[in-house]
Amino acid sequence: MSRLSNSFARRVEAVWYADKPIALLVPLAWLFRLVVWVRRRASAVGLLRRHTCGVPVVIVGNITVGGAGKTPLVGWIANRLRKDGCRVGILSRGYGGTAGDTPTLVSRDSDVAESGDEALLLAHQTDAIVCVCADRVAGARMLVEQAGVDLIVCDDGLQHYRLQRDLEIVVVDGSRGLGNGQLLPAGPLREPAARLEEVDFIFTNGESSLDIESRPFTLCPDRVRSVSGDTVRDLSDFRGQRVWAVAGIGNPGRFLRMLRDHGILPEPVDLPDHGSVSLDALRATETLPILMTAKDAVKYRTGGVEDSWYIPVDLVMSPADEGALTGRLKELYAED
Repeated sequence: MSRLSNSFARRVEAVWYADKPIALLVPLAWLFRLVVWVRRRASAVGLLRRHTCGVPVVIVGNITVGGAGKTPLVGWIANRLRKDGCRVGILSRGYGGTAGDTPTLVSRDSDVAESGDEALLLAHQTDAIVCVCADRVAGARMLVEQAGVDLIVCDDGLQHYRLQRDLEIVVVDGSRGLGNGQLLPAGPLREPAARLEEVDFIFTNGESSLDIESRPFTLCPDRVRSVSGDTVRDLSDFRGQRVWAVAGIGNPGRFLRMLRDHGILPEPVDLPDHGSVSLDALRATETLPILMTAKDAVKYRTGGVEDSWYIPVDLVMSPADEGALTGRLKELYAED
């Protein structure tokens, strides 16, 4: 995506998360609502066949466009289930990669250009078997028939109704909520807000003012790690410093706020979700430390430059919410 198109995308997002939509787009949003309704009805009455894969399927998705914090929750769920001896498969679309309709397993040594950054990050952060495939049904079957998984966690895919699911979890960005409440293209919603009443769990990334019961979690920054080495530093080491801030994620503003909250002075690098930049070119422009998200770091592990660092995060939720979620996951695993 060019800088011009990325700038346009950011302006569109600004409208989506303002109070009022652009009036000319509202009729198109109603047309989109009709398409969503037809697809859901077709699935409900059996015109759109739902495929089962023989093991429980957990969907972690959202009803808005853009980053909300799904991938960290997918990793948390996978690691929690692994502690109980569950052989977990993670199914990802592979956004930002070239993998198509052919299921492809992702290892820690995979090429990010093929797998996409989110799937490769999950391969690094979990012991789950990670598969990328645009065809969710084909990917799920491959995880069951060839990898022998006990349970599948889908990173996104809430609107992919062809794949039967046993548990639906929605993640909402607590700071942005549901924006102006309009469906695409007038707003950020992929489905009407009423869809939240049908899912099993609603988690918010940070505190939220949603009108429906939800469970907040926090992404807490861990110690800073070298992109291409083993060096570890405290985030406080960068307090008061200007840094290049690389965040090719759905909501880079959250990363920038986190840096500022820790007294760091970020120079934002304008990137689309899944985008990348030449780190050498950044350093040639101005020799500053480079800080990035863990999702970005997987793109630079073999080409990191000096003084480039990433900030892993730990997902933290209340003991009550952790107990409710793990209890339901264990029920699924036991039922199977």
